[in-house]
Amino acid sequence: MVIPDVKELAEKIEKMEIRGAGKIARTGARGLKLTAEKSSAGNTEEFLKELKEVSDILLGTRPTAISLANSLRFVTKDIESLSETEDLPDLKKRVISRAEEFVELSEKARERIGEIGSRRISDGDTIMTHCHSTNALSVIKTAFNQGKDIRVIACEARPRQQGFITARELMESNIPTTLIVDSAARYFMKDVDKVIVGADSIAANGAVVNKIGTSQIALTAYEARVVFFVAAESYKFHPQTLVGRLVEIEERDPKEVADPSKLPNVEIRNPAFDVTPAEYIDLIITERGIIPPEAAYEILREHFELGPESEIF
Repeated sequence: MVIPDVKELAEKIEKMEIRGAGKIARTGARGLKLTAEKSSAGNTEEFLKELKEVSDILLGTRPTAISLANSLRFVTKDIESLSETEDLPDLKKRVISRAEEFVELSEKARERIGEIGSRRISDGDTIMTHCHSTNALSVIKTAFNQGKDIRVIACEARPRQQGFITARELMESNIPTTLIVDSAARYFMKDVDKVIVGADSIAANGAVVNKIGTSQIALTAYEARVVFFVAAESYKFHPQTLVGRLVEIEERDPKEVADPSKLPNVEIRNPAFDVTPAEYIDLIITERGIIPPEAAYEILREHFELGPESEIF
């Protein structure tokens, strides 16, 4: 039985009340923690069934954000085999402990990315960013707090306009910021020194899945010879891409774009993400260090010590 608190978390993720790949991942871990804390299971078999049901519900909310699946993998790793030797109270404690560990590691990773990435920001830089990435903002804020004179150009990120969240956050940090419509990115690229974006998933070949519009900005930066950085925790690398599986691109409700009743004979499409090829990406900033896109394969083979076909259970 899925507890109401976890259902509420899943609904908030699906409705984008909880947004951002890192925050979604931490919420997934917290969902499993809540399940363990409030479980009514009478034995380990029932408890495993509860964890599986909760994992399936959470996974269905945002299929493109591999961070969510990887957080669930982290918490439930080897849980079935452990259930053969551990009693129910110990198994619950293990899930709670792992969930807390993941949240702590995730938060520290964001801080570390800020520290590492800020070294690549120079005094006087103008930085373009897209959507709302806490990792990209960590790099920008850390550089600014180091005393570097920087400016930011933030794209609005239609149709949900997460760029407004970015602009507001930068404003509150007193960082000079310009908000632009997505289609103006090429117009302003001549004024940009570096582009920094986040990621929802990173494939084994170094391609990056991020908010729709990212690939256009990357192409524009490539043409203008502007350095393009991706800031992402290592748990956003997608293990199934090692064996050729494609990242699922989520399409959201067309009503986010326009009212279908006002355009009755028009098909309205609303893909939430796009894929930026590795050749348009200069470097990926992770908590483990800065890597070229080609090194994504090695990160995937090492992270979580999981094989490419690892499942949640």
